[in-house]
Amino acid sequence: MMGKSRLEAFSDGVIAILITIMVLELKVPHGENISTLAPLFPVFLSYVLSFVYLGIYWNNHHHMLHTCRTVTGPILWANLHLLFWLSLIPFATGWMGENHFAAAPSALYGVVLLMSSLAYWILQRLIIASQGQDSILQQAIGTDWKGKLSPVIYSAAILLAFWSSWAAMSLYVLVAVIWLAPDRRIEKALAGHAS
Repeated sequence: MMGKSRLEAFSDGVIAILITIMVLELKVPHGENISTLAPLFPVFLSYVLSFVYLGIYWNNHHHMLHTCRTVTGPILWANLHLLFWLSLIPFATGWMGENHFAAAPSALYGVVLLMSSLAYWILQRLIIASQGQDSILQQAIGTDWKGKLSPVIYSAAILLAFWSSWAAMSLYVLVAVIWLAPDRRIEKALAGHAS
């Protein structure tokens, strides 16, 4: 077993690079009129949504690792598994934005979000297994309704993308909004454990 600082630093670095890669996809238009920005609007919208998602993962990953005392080999591999799926977000974002939210790119975006959520769940379960069922993380997440609901919504959105990509996008936004709402479960559990 090892400390968690290297895992945190590596993960933070990867997420920062992913955000940088995404912003580089926003190509500067030729021309000086505001109208030259119009074709970039879908790319910008997909960038904003993906930036929010990466921010949500970074924030929750940070809080989750605060509950961890030590890191095991399986936790390291599960973290790499999560980072693999997150690393596909810039590709899916770019494809979706460049193709104005067409069905296949919108569905692929949902697949990447679905697999990222499942990878996060696996990491969470391995941390709980290594820390024990009475761990701070287990106490904090409780029934974890957000974690259970998100993959269901992603799955529905993937199928819906072939009927209406805008309806699928609204479901992706819905999940982001659910996770953006302040969630103080881990902070409360850590405070209660410290006292």
